[in-house]
Amino acid sequence: MNDTIATILNHRSIRHFEDKPLTEEQIRTIVTSAQSASTSSFIQAYSIIGVKDREKKRRLAELAGNQEYVEKNGHFFVFCADLYRHTIIGEKEQKNVNSSIESTEKFMVALIDATLAAQNAAIAAESLGLGICYIGGIRNQLEEVQKVLKTPERVIPLFGLAVGYPVKQNERKPRLPFEHIYHEDEYQQNTEIYNRQLDEYDELISNYYIQRTEGKRNDRWTEQMGKMLEKQNRMYMKEFIQKNKLDLR
Repeated sequence: MNDTIATILNHRSIRHFEDKPLTEEQIRTIVTSAQSASTSSFIQAYSIIGVKDREKKRRLAELAGNQEYVEKNGHFFVFCADLYRHTIIGEKEQKNVNSSIESTEKFMVALIDATLAAQNAAIAAESLGLGICYIGGIRNQLEEVQKVLKTPERVIPLFGLAVGYPVKQNERKPRLPFEHIYHEDEYQQNTEIYNRQLDEYDELISNYYIQRTEGKRNDRWTEQMGKMLEKQNRMYMKEFIQKNKLDLR
């Protein structure tokens, strides 16, 4: 096993960071690593906003559900789907690009580009001995997040990435079994096998929580997911995206 794979397999989310900012060199390394990710048709439909200002970080933490590690970290990156620059390109090249930009396909391209870039950034940060935590909570109140970050139309903040020096590291949380994720040649739809795999994983996760919390928690993964998916969350998203002139058709 090489160092890169070891870094990937050793991932865990960090939620407590030292009060120590990243250096400019570290920030540049993480961002240029993000830029090295694959991008559909070379479109590069994303932007990264680094947040240093303490008041902005405090406000973003509040908007994300009062998550302290959004405010207290070495650096906070916000990854955005960005088709604003392509609007400018259309004007510059005198091409009618609006129909393409406003398609679901290009919106998906922007989402995928941003996500690939972010995962490169995460691996780069962890390879430098730093810890990371993805923050989807910034989508709780995107209009307010846009005000904080001053993003134009066709730029959607998707998620944050808190990066810093870990105070402590938890045990790695077990993932779903390989056989449940990987399908050979076609999708496995045998519900008996499917449920058996879920039962085995539920037992694994329950034991993980028992050990981690000294018996204070023992919930199963399917129990977690059922409760979470039963609740309607961020149901304003389609309207918000359309308001920002993306994914209109």
